Amino acid sequence: MSNNKNLVEIDPEKLGGTPVFFGTRVPIQNLFDCLEGGESLDEFLNQFPSVTCEQVLAVLEESKERLLTGYESAA
Repeated sequence: MSNNKNLVEIDPEKLGGTPVFFGTRVPIQNLFDCLEGGESLDEFLNQFPSVTCEQVLAVLEESKERLLTGYESAA
């Protein structure tokens, strides 16, 4: 997996501290909103060309790992 500290950026000077893809002004929430709305990863990437496919996949992988770890520790 990629370096976690280079996945998400939280800076009060960027969108009031909203978590964004590192090096961009694209909120992470936009990815989840697009996927929930039935859009494909390619559609998301076309809408937000400053975000790379590698960034998207790394954020999804990190989200999956955190979710599964949370369930494992609750068991």
